[in-house]
Amino acid sequence: MQRIEVQDMLERVRSGSPTSKIICNMEDDLVNTIIPGDNVEVTGILRISPNIGKNKSPTIFSKHIDILHIRKMKKDFEDIVLSKEDEEEIIKLASRNDIEELIVNSISPDVWGYREIKKAIALQLFGGTKNKTTGGGAKIRDDIHILLVGDPGIAKTRFLQQTVAIAPKSIYVSGKSVSGVGLTASAEKDELSGDGWTLKAGALVLASGGIAAIDEFDKINDEDRGALHEVMESGTVSLAKAGIVATLRSKTAIISAANPKFGRFQQNKIISEQFDIPPSLLSRFDLIFPMLDVLNSERDERLADHILNIHYNALETMEDKKEKDEQMKEERISPELMRKYIAYAKKVSNPKLTKEAIKVIKDFYINLRNLGQRTGSVPITPRYLEGLVRLAEANAKMRLKDTVEEHDAHVATDLLNFVMKAIMTDQETGRIDVDIISTGKSQSEREKIIEILEIIKNLATQYDVVEVSLVIEESKTMGIDESKTRKIIDELMRNGDIYFPKHGFVKPVTRD
Repeated sequence: MQRIEVQDMLERVRSGSPTSKIICNMEDDLVNTIIPGDNVEVTGILRISPNIGKNKSPTIFSKHIDILHIRKMKKDFEDIVLSKEDEEEIIKLASRNDIEELIVNSISPDVWGYREIKKAIALQLFGGTKNKTTGGGAKIRDDIHILLVGDPGIAKTRFLQQTVAIAPKSIYVSGKSVSGVGLTASAEKDELSGDGWTLKAGALVLASGGIAAIDEFDKINDEDRGALHEVMESGTVSLAKAGIVATLRSKTAIISAANPKFGRFQQNKIISEQFDIPPSLLSRFDLIFPMLDVLNSERDERLADHILNIHYNALETMEDKKEKDEQMKEERISPELMRKYIAYAKKVSNPKLTKEAIKVIKDFYINLRNLGQRTGSVPITPRYLEGLVRLAEANAKMRLKDTVEEHDAHVATDLLNFVMKAIMTDQETGRIDVDIISTGKSQSEREKIIEILEIIKNLATQYDVVEVSLVIEESKTMGIDESKTRKIIDELMRNGDIYFPKHGFVKPVTRD
């Protein structure tokens, strides 16, 4: 006999209520037919049995189901049940010329500003075209991943929580209280037999087909964060624990928030230096938004008015609220209707690229690559080209279209262009350099590291050990200041390219 634990589907649980769970027993040919994270419909006999075991009272009874039949639900349950009236209202909404603006205004309406972030979250909720495969049969990711980074206290967590409130299927976790197995899956002792092991699905597996919001992303341990690489790229979790080898489905869109390790975001430093997030993981995100607390009197006044008005109106009478709701109906969509709209869009819209949209995305990509050839930097990689396609498809799905039009492609390129200027600009040269994200260093910084190492190697041909002050003097002639030189020397030492034979002196490492 095999024992499994079944819980309510997340999309059926609202208002933060805990999910109901029940133990089920399987026998004979039903054993090992499902894996953690599967959506299933079970038919069986409900039974009651006494709690027998260590520290359990036999006078207390628990329920379990003896399963007779299992049916796998192949579709994700963002396909929530919609009435005919719901569908008519959704189709009417989609026909509006301002539907995109209406949806963006409905994302975190109590957070003032940040229109680009709200637009990105809206696209993430809808996602790209599903079930696409390459010629070789490999699945193409349609989930959009977003990272919010920046100063504390400026609504990053609010964005995450309200995204979870809208998404038909979602989970919210905090990096301070989550582990790698809590995110992916864990192997635990089987309570029934006491001998074997059983797999328990983590947050990203349970949220498959929906959205996972991870707050305090920078606080997750390096070992635990390593489990996210496969999830974010291929939508699966591969396990080899306690003699169990399995691959679980985890097709989950991730929205995360992180705080700078030095307290506040510094625009003159590259992003990888300010967050304890490895570049290999940063590059998995389609869009990374910096959220800065900028001192601006006009902006501060408008923000203060917005927040204070929210609190002033919080205790209005029911009549006033009804009147205001009617007024706001034209400006934004309620979370309940938004949830239904997203579910309907995911069910009926599977947009395909048109030649016009392909031309816009291709021209954007080629122009940036040509710019990189002239400047020596790498402004964009093929990974971001696929991200542009996902964003364009999501914008078309937002309008319930069957094709990705030129307008959708422009929305995608404008959004990526905004992100690239914000976080991928080399402060020294002013050039867009994607290596800031993918490798953690800009082209100009890599060139300086190479120059400093060459200086040390050249001086090592003249001296047995090289004095650091000589390296600093030589680097000044190349326009590299002392603080930068010392920082590069420390980095070269950590990487094993040089070592300190004695204080104040360095020597290059010779490799056979």
